[in-house]
Amino acid sequence: MSQQNTDDVARYRSVVSAEGLTKVYGSGDTAVRALDDVYVTFERGRFTAIMGPSGSGKSTLLHCLAGLDTATEGRVFLGGTDLTELDDTELTLLRRRRIGFVFQSFNLLPVLTAEQNITLPLELASTRVDRAQLEEIATRLGIADRLGHRPSELSGGQQQRVAIARALLPAPDVVVADEPTGNLDSRSGAEVLDLLRSSVQELGQSVLMVTHDPVAASYADRVVLLADGRVTDEIVDPTPESVLASLGRIDLRRGSRSGRPAEVA
Repeated sequence: MSQQNTDDVARYRSVVSAEGLTKVYGSGDTAVRALDDVYVTFERGRFTAIMGPSGSGKSTLLHCLAGLDTATEGRVFLGGTDLTELDDTELTLLRRRRIGFVFQSFNLLPVLTAEQNITLPLELASTRVDRAQLEEIATRLGIADRLGHRPSELSGGQQQRVAIARALLPAPDVVVADEPTGNLDSRSGAEVLDLLRSSVQELGQSVLMVTHDPVAASYADRVVLLADGRVTDEIVDPTPESVLASLGRIDLRRGSRSGRPAEVA
């Protein structure tokens, strides 16, 4: 098999991958290299956390992988689709049909009910809503009796469940979650992480999550660690302790290079 064919097979087997991904903001003396020649692959049907110190490029990586930001150099593949070859309209359609989004802010429309918020992406795509699937997801997420309520009538945890249901209903290739527990108390946050975990185990969903919390990362199958815009390490079957130790090693290396005292991120 040729190298080209081997690369194509690997891309199809992965849910998302980046090859030589570089992202630079600004130019000249003010240029900031947020991502620096990143090669990384994320497996289908797995829960992966992306972590790193502040400014490491983790959110930029997630946004480039999800087609929310464009690469300066390199390529991003969603399955076999090269996102860097798509125009704005094509990217919008791809995000709507193949990527689910869960953010720290719930991004629910206050005038719509929970059900209307959940089905909105499908309505915008002129796609029929599978009522049985909607009911199953709402039941799994514990919001079946809250579908007629508006966001102001829901707790923070319930609002994030609605956001997760909205992400899951179209059966996307991947769900990307950017600090999904950041606005929640510890109990609600743990419930949301359990739901993301169960979507992988029970529904076969693929999830990519950016987090700064070692406990949140321990819900994942794998943690990818970034520093200074590059992938520096990964952890399989993470625990809070193993994540903290890896973050500490990153900070020690950065402190050694800069000459400043090391601090655990």
